Amino acid sequence: MSNLPSSMKAFVVRRHGPVGEGSLELVSRPLPEPGPGEILVRVLACGVCRTDLHVVEGDLPVLPGETIPGHEVVGEVVARGDHAGGRFRPGDRVGVAWLYRSCGRCPYCLRGDENLCSEPLFTGYHRPGGYAEYLVAEESFCYPLSSAEDPLLQAPLLCAGIIGYRAFAQSGLGAGQRLGLYGFGSSAHLVLKLAKSQGLRVFVVTRGERHREWARDAGADWVGEEALSRPPVPLDGAILFAPAGDLVPGILSSLDRGGILLTAGIHVTDIPPINYQRELFYEKRLRSVTANTRQDGMAWLSLASARSILPEVTVYDFPRALEALVDLSADRLRGVAVLRFP
Repeated sequence: MSNLPSSMKAFVVRRHGPVGEGSLELVSRPLPEPGPGEILVRVLACGVCRTDLHVVEGDLPVLPGETIPGHEVVGEVVARGDHAGGRFRPGDRVGVAWLYRSCGRCPYCLRGDENLCSEPLFTGYHRPGGYAEYLVAEESFCYPLSSAEDPLLQAPLLCAGIIGYRAFAQSGLGAGQRLGLYGFGSSAHLVLKLAKSQGLRVFVVTRGERHREWARDAGADWVGEEALSRPPVPLDGAILFAPAGDLVPGILSSLDRGGILLTAGIHVTDIPPINYQRELFYEKRLRSVTANTRQDGMAWLSLASARSILPEVTVYDFPRALEALVDLSADRLRGVAVLRFP
């Protein structure tokens, strides 16, 4: 690593609570060294995800020590630790996502459900993330990416895209069926593109005219205002992206018989009481979506490439990371916020 700098710039969380002045601080830190099975990645782009907000604002349990957020990372391999598996070489383009590592030995991992691992580690939470010029990643949990494509457009695919794909896949819906999307942001707009490519009708309910206009432009069949609108037809399935548990009973009542509602957020506020007869009877289902497996990630990235599914992005230079988080919190974004590194 003699040709690399000895230090790097990174944003660390300084204050937990509503995001704003003092939430993040730009600091200098020693360049991290990859351990066994790890690679050192120079960051090219990092998406700004709502999960980053949950980390900064303390919606997720606050961990001891220093936190560097960011888990939609596109970068270039610059060094390898001992016993790295040889999947990547210096110069390769890679994607680093939320799941830094699963244990590989718990019952959930052994049955193929590594997203339910009992001892997982997450990028930008347990391990330093992509709000930094460099980061270390577990080689076996990184994704190969094309160096011919724009890293700013690749970054949102690594969480917004993957979790949206898993939620859509878990719905089991296909051509001709009716899908509702509640909350319209980074994940939802990619799911909309995917669902339309597979011949579904898509109904979007979201607050804020900016997001409703975005949904219309993206091809939604119908758009309504959050909490005040009901889709004009019963839905075969719905995905709740907004972290608002109070919407669940109303969404369930909008489902057709046998319909399914998936909650796709890592944090959702409390769900109020559900009326069994009105909102859950006739074999309606309520199911959460938890993280993703590497198989989900590979399947999604392959599908997105084959169908040319690309996100809409709003680009912020790396020093403006806090501004990007504040804009996300205030719903001022159209498109996914992505940090650009020099």
